[in-house]
Amino acid sequence: MHILLTSAATPLTRGLADALAPAYALRLTERAMISSTHEFALSDLGHDASTNLLVRGMDGVVHVDARVGEADTGALIDQSTRCTYNLLLAAAGEGVKRVVYLSTLALMAAYDGYLYDTRWRPHPTTDPFALTKFLGEATCKEFAREGKVAVTVLRLAKEIPAASVAAAISQALTTDRPLWDIQHVA
Repeated sequence: MHILLTSAATPLTRGLADALAPAYALRLTERAMISSTHEFALSDLGHDASTNLLVRGMDGVVHVDARVGEADTGALIDQSTRCTYNLLLAAAGEGVKRVVYLSTLALMAAYDGYLYDTRWRPHPTTDPFALTKFLGEATCKEFAREGKVAVTVLRLAKEIPAASVAAAISQALTTDRPLWDIQHVA
């Protein structure tokens, strides 16, 4: 199975690549050149043919949706909305079977002290990290609802080991799931 991992400069993506490499053929992407032992393709996830080429031949996409060292909230929102849209549009156009979007359980912080599940609505704060993940999820949800591409959102707990995330990604990619699916990974 061929998998694209985005945000290759992040420690999470690097850990995921190492954990997933034995079972999958990987391609990593980032907006700037990085050194990697895995196949790498430079991409700004623009609305052009290069994004289609990036996902061509992939069976799945894991969208980490993160930028190392980015402090500009506008740039983060742009990545989580416009770039996610472009990636999903390309994935749908190239016949990718499933996109896994990595989000955060911080969206559920308003429910601390309660035993909540994936049916509960997220309540994002204005914190840029949580807000951008919420907007990214919303973008994914619309693609899945229109039946353009199947999306699984993995809401991750803080400081979860890459191996646990990789196991959840593997399960999301290899088991039969609905077009729109949310899983909490704690």
